[in-house]
Amino acid sequence: MTTEKTVTTARSHVRPAIILSAKDYDRLSTLAYAARNRLPDLASELAEEVGRAHVLGRDKIADNFVGMSDDVAFRDDTTGRVRQMTLVYPDEADISQGKISVMTPVGTALIGLRIGRSIMWETPGGERRQLTVLSVRKPHRH
Repeated sequence: MTTEKTVTTARSHVRPAIILSAKDYDRLSTLAYAARNRLPDLASELAEEVGRAHVLGRDKIADNFVGMSDDVAFRDDTTGRVRQMTLVYPDEADISQGKISVMTPVGTALIGLRIGRSIMWETPGGERRQLTVLSVRKPHRH
């Protein structure tokens, strides 16, 4: 059983605990490092999220946490709008197919969140929003 904790970041808002698989942790760490010059703000945000994550052992899967390639239903708590997306790496992103990159503000906010947990994120226009994870499906693991 994992103990959840919250973290207060330099941006002065509390973020819920997140969990990543070892595979996602390795690849996301590399992605954040590689993007630091091209997309410094998003790379920094992703690195911060990855850095605070509890990382599972190589053979462990967190079924109720958002991981890469997972189908995620989440609610924008400001508008009440519910969206269903698949969280993917940037080269797989295609919003018309419901595939959202982890290198977007929403994607970075979603990674590692547990079902039922909420997180604050900032839109590209600087608006602060909150989203809540409603469900996670891991089609690639069944």
